[in-house]
This record gives sequence, structure tokens and C-alpha cells, in this order.
Amino acid sequence: MVIDNHGKRILAQSRPSGTSAASIYSPPDNFYALVYSIVIANVTGSAANASVFLDPDGTTYDQTTALLYAKSIPANDSEFIELTVGLEIDAAANIAVQTGTGSALTFTLMGRVFGTL
Repeated sequence: MVIDNHGKRILAQSRPSGTSAASIYSPPDNFYALVYSIVIANVTGSAANASVFLDPDGTTYDQTTALLYAKSIPANDSEFIELTVGLEIDAAANIAVQTGTGSALTFTLMGRVFGTL
């Protein structure tokens, strides 16, 4: 897989050791971000479920804020989610991730950060 970042940078990267949903990115105060892609890599020999959440104004991570929910990622494979227009979020927003198997998945958010709107 080739990832051409077109000036984008890594906003966050996490390999959760537990199975609870946890925030991995919120833009700094007075900034906003455009998230263009999410890469989920399964670094184990077994399939593992992945979830990605976006709460625009809090920290609720369940089916009501799911962008991706309990998606099975095959062993030693990855899922590339391209958000062609970009997902715009401000400092009140939180992106969280969850794995069904601790230490099985690495989540990477790619995008750009800008000054206030």
C-alpha cells in the first residue's frame, strides 16, 4: 500500500493496550483540524475488531458517535479510510479508537491543523 500524504501530517498514532474506547486526538485550543485519512493496522496473527468514534463536543464513545464500529481487520492487514473532503473538527471534538483485542491494532490519523476559524 502506498500512502501519498500530499502535505498532510500524522495528527495522532496509538496502539491501545486495553479494549476500552479512548480519545487519541483533539485539536489544540484555538485551532481546528482536517482529518483526511485513518489507517488501522493489525499487527498480530489474528483478526481484531476496530472502532473509531467522533464526538463533536464531548467524550461519548458508543454507537451514537461511531464512524466505524466493530469492523474486523484481518490478521497482518490494514484498513485505509480515506475522507476525501476532510473531516473538520475543532478543539471541542474528540476522536477516539477502540480495539477488541489489546495491543492488536495501531491507529494513525493523517491530516492538517489550522488556526482558528
